[in-house]
Amino acid sequence: MLSSDAVVPQGTLDSIHWSPAATDKVLLAGTEGSIPAIRAILASLPVKARGQVFVEVGGAEDIDPIAGPGRVMVCWLLRDRGQSLQCSVDSWLSEMLPTEFDRDHSVYAWIDGAGAARTLSSN
Repeated sequence: MLSSDAVVPQGTLDSIHWSPAATDKVLLAGTEGSIPAIRAILASLPVKARGQVFVEVGGAEDIDPIAGPGRVMVCWLLRDRGQSLQCSVDSWLSEMLPTEFDRDHSVYAWIDGAGAARTLSSN
């Protein structure tokens, strides 16, 4: 388990504008080139953080285990098996951001290549 006072290279978090609220579910998504940023973000999360990480790599030999809070799941997607980062992110978001008449759902997300981190909402 990581603690919220882990040492994190500040430049990484500043460059993606990472600042979720304490109650936010988080989503991190990227490729092998994103692993250092994903590690830095995970190290900054509190132990009770909840969310999902998707990392797309070429094949099984490219998997480099990533530790995070116990309620943040890491899923490795293998290009050589036809697994897609975009499809996985879209599917996860469709489950986490259902449209309900009386309730708004949100996720704080950073998706490599999609700009700064931001809140995504069902409304």
